[in-house]
Order: sequence, then C-alpha cells, then structure tokens
Amino acid sequence: MIEDKQRWNEKYLEKPKQENVSALVEKYINHANVGHAIDLACGTGRNTHFLALKGFEVDAVDISDVALKEVKKTSSINKIDADLDKYNIAPNKYDLIVNVNYLNRRLVSQMKEALKPGGVVIFETFLIAHGDFKLPTMNLDYLLRKNELLHYFIGLDVIYYEERIDTNLKGERVKVASIVAKKA
Repeated sequence: MIEDKQRWNEKYLEKPKQENVSALVEKYINHANVGHAIDLACGTGRNTHFLALKGFEVDAVDISDVALKEVKKTSSINKIDADLDKYNIAPNKYDLIVNVNYLNRRLVSQMKEALKPGGVVIFETFLIAHGDFKLPTMNLDYLLRKNELLHYFIGLDVIYYEERIDTNLKGERVKVASIVAKKA
C-alpha cells in the first residue's frame, strides 16, 4: 500500500488537475435519487464536489492523501483515505456509485451489492487500445476489454452504454467504455 500511495501522490503532484465534472456524471446524475453516494478513486474531488452540490452525502475514497487534501471539507463529504485493493463497499448503502477513470475488477460485484433498490451506477474507464494509438503500454489489468463493462452489470437496467474514442488530459486519443445502470 505504501508504494501505491507514494506512486499516486507523485502522479497528483505532477499531472494536470482535472477540474470539470465528468460529462457522463453531469448528464446522468438525475437518474439517481438524491441520498448517499460514493465516488471511488475520487482524486481531487471534481465529481465529489458536484455530487455534494446536488444534495448527496458523499463518501469520497482515494489512496492519495495529496489528492484528498484538494477535496473540500464539508458536512456532506466524508473523505476516506483507503487502498481500493483492500477497501470493501458497504452493501445496500448507496443511491449512487460513481467510478471514473479507475478499474478494480474486485469491486464490481461489491458495487452491485452496494446499490439500494433504485440505485444507479455511473462507471467510465479506459479500454485496451490494441496499439491503435501510439501510447506507452499500460498494465492490462487496469484496462477493460471490449464489452467487458457491459457484462459486469448484467442484471441491472442499462440506461446507457458506449465504447468510444475520446481525448485524455494530455490531448492523446484513448478508448473508453461508459455505462449508466440502475438496480431494480
């Protein structure tokens, strides 16, 4: 955990800070009942802050204490400094789960169990590019395969699903998968 924390702290000190809320979160937040939300791998809180402004009580979880220092301290935001490789999501607790630009396959089944009836998951992260773009090789454990995200949320009502080409903060072309799904 110490190595992961140090690596992520260094990334947050070096990389450009994401300021804007995820377009996917902004577009689909109204499908969730206002209540308790969790922002997994929240980083500096761009989505956390948006959720809190919309009236959610938010658990903001990240391993980087450097990033968490950027998350505002308010009564509606609970900052959780945790290694998501070991963190467990409480079952039947959340009206909304947000997971953007992060993949931990171990947490997917926990996400489904953590949703209250009527709860919504908004999930977006990177796909394997298969060399389509000349980017440095990433650890494939953190990249989705084609349709993998869709398969993870079988059993939920899918509101939206897409795999597309997008641009990251460095201006590089990347492939992403996005899903918005609701628990019956």
